[in-house]
Amino acid sequence: MKPLLVDSHCHLDYEGLSEDRPGVIERARAAGVGLMVTISTRVRQFDRIRAIIEAHDNVFGSVGTHPHNAHEELDITTEELIRLAQHPKVVAIGEAGLDYHYDNSPRDAQAQGFRAHIAAARETGLPLVIHARSADEDMIRILEEESARGSFPAVLHCFSSGAELARRGVALGLYVSFSGIITFKNSAEIRAIAAEVPEDRLLVETDAPFLAPVPYRGRSNEPSYVIETAKVLAGVRGWSEEEVAERTTDNFFRLFSKVPRTALATSEAA
Repeated sequence: MKPLLVDSHCHLDYEGLSEDRPGVIERARAAGVGLMVTISTRVRQFDRIRAIIEAHDNVFGSVGTHPHNAHEELDITTEELIRLAQHPKVVAIGEAGLDYHYDNSPRDAQAQGFRAHIAAARETGLPLVIHARSADEDMIRILEEESARGSFPAVLHCFSSGAELARRGVALGLYVSFSGIITFKNSAEIRAIAAEVPEDRLLVETDAPFLAPVPYRGRSNEPSYVIETAKVLAGVRGWSEEEVAERTTDNFFRLFSKVPRTALATSEAA
């Protein structure tokens, strides 16, 4: 029996997936993707996440504010994040972080929100899902400042930054997650970084419905497509696809420690 993969980051509440959510989840299961984490981007829309995770045994969720929306939710406190994270199927904080590519939110608001989420991750022990784009220097600075105040678990999701952020993040104990970006023809630098991340810090994800991997470019991404990322990662690392599944799934359970391993067995049996 082939080991099951985990899609550690998707958005099942987004257009492109929400219209056929049961079909999306069933196609993932059929493809060997045993678990999914659907990620929050607005705390004020957390009810959408809660409804999804309560309806599906093999879907877990997070609570947090995406940096694009940071300025809209600066009144969301660390205490509120901690309270919502008490839900038994909320297994992560975020996604939060810095995005200087689009700058949809003022940078000081992004940093303020990011630090509030770090505090929640530190307090709860749940992993912080970090969004980092075109902000490597400030991201490194904030991560190192906050780590000096007390460690917290975290993952650099959908990694598309420079090698120095990956190296410094790993040194702080962070995990690094790779998406369909590593399948793109022009992503040799990202593949080179994926080859160097320690094997016990690697995760795979889709970030669905965005960033569909080759050979599905131009289509809405979905969790079943994470197998294409795993195939490329196998080639990059010189592993079999089974080894990628085993290692990334073990890493997932180590980081997302609130998810019971029995959830994967339940998914496999369904």
